[in-house]
Amino acid sequence: MPVPKVRMKWRPTLALIVYVVLLAVMALPILIVIWFRAVEVSSNRMAPAEMVALAVVFILTLGVAYVLTRTITGPIDALIARTEEIARGGKRAIRPLESYGTREIAVLSQSFLDLAGRLVDRTEYVRSFAAHVSHELKSPLTAIRGAAELLRDDDAEKAMTKAQRLHFLDNIVVDAARLDALLLRLRELAQAEIPLAEGKSSIRDILSSLRRQFPSLDISGKGDTDISVALPREAAGIVFANLAENAFQHGATLLELSASADVRTTVVLVRDDGGGISEANRQHVFQPFFSTRREQGGTGMGLGIVRAMLSSHGGTIRLLPTTGAGAEFEITMPV
Repeated sequence: MPVPKVRMKWRPTLALIVYVVLLAVMALPILIVIWFRAVEVSSNRMAPAEMVALAVVFILTLGVAYVLTRTITGPIDALIARTEEIARGGKRAIRPLESYGTREIAVLSQSFLDLAGRLVDRTEYVRSFAAHVSHELKSPLTAIRGAAELLRDDDAEKAMTKAQRLHFLDNIVVDAARLDALLLRLRELAQAEIPLAEGKSSIRDILSSLRRQFPSLDISGKGDTDISVALPREAAGIVFANLAENAFQHGATLLELSASADVRTTVVLVRDDGGGISEANRQHVFQPFFSTRREQGGTGMGLGIVRAMLSSHGGTIRLLPTTGAGAEFEITMPV
């Protein structure tokens, strides 16, 4: 979800507020001394000048208290109330405060909104992911259980034929293989969520690794293949192997990695000549468990793992529009 932004304008710093308040407090006794030296005290009764001095001190004190309340106490109390509101209301309560007082509180509020937005998104992702996982695991488990019960109930009176028995056994093997693939992808996703040790991998080494893993693909490099991406070798292997596997499964024979870099980012374009991605599916390719090859054993987790792995190392991936066959992904990583 888009995170609300704090409206930027000039605000006094907290240090400025503190110094002004201290100077004001320090000036009060000086003003009183100057006042009484200028006015002669002629009686024991409180002179009008003294009453005026006390009134001035009282008004200044109220002014100092108002400034502190307006610029520090009020925004902090409002931020605390907003925190409790977000805890109760979730995403709907994530919105900017009406007043921030000082620059530091405005920056703190923006950091809080950013954090709250990420936590809410993460909570919704975990909830959705758990529902998908339970559904994906339940289907093959149900099929395995049904086949096993039929095989168990086989008796001499209504004996199965050898072909029927092999059919149910094959179904068990296929569904068990699907469970194994799902668990492997879940392990990769869990690994992707936790950044591996820092490191870099050159495009040249990535190309060599892909050629060994996918000998049937014509894999080539374009641009400066000596460029390195901010991914350790294991993470880079997971990212680019998933992209190559997707391309191969969708009928690609060619895979090209094009690399470029500037002072801040490294960009790698991954192109293939496979069947491509239809317009209707472009919005769903990064959703967990979305697959157009479910019948062939696809888990729909490959691109989700790629995105999570890149995100954990500060990178992004997006699907670029294409005019012909194939698909093209843009990977952006910090230098």
